[in-house]
Amino acid sequence: MEVQLTKGIVKRLSAAHETGEDLTNSQPTLQVISFRKVDSPPNATNQTTDRYRTIVSDGENIMQGMFATQLNKMIEDQSIKKNTVIVVENLTCSYLQGKRLIIIMGARVLAQVESKIGNPVALQAPGAAGAATAAESGSTPAPQIPAAAPSTSATTPTSQAQSRQQGQAKTGGKPNSVYPIEGLSPYQNNWTIKARVTQKTDIKTWSNQRGEGKLFSVTLMDETAEIRATGFNAVVDELYDKLQEGHVYYISKARVNLAKKKFSNIANDYELALERNTEVEECLDPTNVPAVRYNFVELNGLEQLEKDSTCDVIGVVKSVGDVGTITSKASNKTVAKRDLTIVDRSGKAVRVTLWGAQAEQFSADDSPVIAFKGVKVGDFGGRTLSMYSSSTMTINPDIPEAHVLRGWYDAKGVEQSFQSLSNGSGAGSGTMGGFNRSEMRTLFDVKESGLGTSDKADYFSCRATIMHIKGDNISYPACPTEGCNKKVVDLSDGWRCEKCDRSFEKPEHRYIMSMAVADHTCQAWLQGFNDVGVAVFGMSANELVDIKERDESAYNVILHKATCSTFNFACRAKQDTYNEQTRIRYGISRILPLDYAEEARVLRDTLQSWDKC
Repeated sequence: MEVQLTKGIVKRLSAAHETGEDLTNSQPTLQVISFRKVDSPPNATNQTTDRYRTIVSDGENIMQGMFATQLNKMIEDQSIKKNTVIVVENLTCSYLQGKRLIIIMGARVLAQVESKIGNPVALQAPGAAGAATAAESGSTPAPQIPAAAPSTSATTPTSQAQSRQQGQAKTGGKPNSVYPIEGLSPYQNNWTIKARVTQKTDIKTWSNQRGEGKLFSVTLMDETAEIRATGFNAVVDELYDKLQEGHVYYISKARVNLAKKKFSNIANDYELALERNTEVEECLDPTNVPAVRYNFVELNGLEQLEKDSTCDVIGVVKSVGDVGTITSKASNKTVAKRDLTIVDRSGKAVRVTLWGAQAEQFSADDSPVIAFKGVKVGDFGGRTLSMYSSSTMTINPDIPEAHVLRGWYDAKGVEQSFQSLSNGSGAGSGTMGGFNRSEMRTLFDVKESGLGTSDKADYFSCRATIMHIKGDNISYPACPTEGCNKKVVDLSDGWRCEKCDRSFEKPEHRYIMSMAVADHTCQAWLQGFNDVGVAVFGMSANELVDIKERDESAYNVILHKATCSTFNFACRAKQDTYNEQTRIRYGISRILPLDYAEEARVLRDTLQSWDKC
């Protein structure tokens, strides 16, 4: 088999920064003359990531380069070896100490040949002899790539941004060195990266015994990798407004440190510390820098991921919960939260939790497609997802995966039933708000299986009918402050909340429900709180308490009418000890009335599945 290399491509790649020619998708055919593994220093978990430097040839000239880490397997299983001819399906070019460097992002093996094709030589005189010798001998030169000769131009560029974008020398005669993010390490200096800001956090403040301060972080991305960069105190004032999401910048003179994994979900062993002398210039030519890079996991694959790991997912929003609040145990601050339920073509549904301003400002109509990047995997009541401060969320992104998902949902998914991975979630059709239909249990089975007898809580779904509601102590007087809900004390001049340290004219009553329910197998007592009471009675606890105080008989009628109603329940079983007596308590995580149209669709799908068997 006669192999034809793409002759002249090395010269074109080397001159692309001057000619403006875009060769990223040119898919040239090149020969791998040699390669060498370059070990990275160990990260915080004492792990290393192998990287491979290479020399490639077009038959006329050679060029130094680097394989992206996703191609390591092809080298390790010897699909790529000395003299292998490859088609470079995806590439980018960067400067490394004045030399043009090809970064091979994707490759396909075309042929394995015995010897070097042609008599290729290096393009430039400085260091060329060493490179040519290496090519002849089949060995790879030392990892330090020779630097280009200093610029002899006497003209000082008008701005750093223009000089970088035109490929000219920078002020002070330093070479224009644009590094790939993947190639950064603490042992390199005098580098510049060209990267897009894909995410920027809010400014965070702290105060402790050592003083006060503030910080912010950005996620930077180029064709090769992502990296987190953080600035503190004075750097926040200088760079926070300058770095904007979606924009591309040249960044240099930042410190490369080992990544603190507990503060970041970025898949990089290193991170950047932005300093007072860090240079940031916006790039006027943001080509070859992707907007966002995703590595999507289908929802049915979440159960294989470990707790607290991070992943990228994309799904259609099936339902949107109301904004709620929780009080952080660490800071004792109230934080807004909102639960979404997303579904995908795997037939699964999962709860995604938004926090803070993102939860408060979220607005999405007509079941949008949302791509999530870097969300945290949890296991509270099944599989759940939660946004980090460094996570990103893009509504209806213009990417192929989103278009495919949109077409599937509009055609079939809108009427499909989904299995929830998150018990007690706010899921939509098929999952019935956390009602896991595929794992629904009878009350007899729940008791016989001993759910709740272990140290951890157990979760189950059931369908049952209300038989009796305890009418005494059906509510408690709560603090009316939003997000508090603590019980208040009746004083002679009002109601006092010890937590808020405030007094109120009247309380906000909240339900504490205890009711006996039954299915065709047996009976059980379930406990629930305010949302459960609102669903059962169709009114607030304040309204029901007012009726009870005015007319006891009318109150009893309301309790009687609420019986014999059937609901879908998502429940939590947990062992509880009170007055030295241990028993299993069944708490209601979510209660939903029957949706008969939904029930009919499920029966239809079940019958159709039986027909296929």
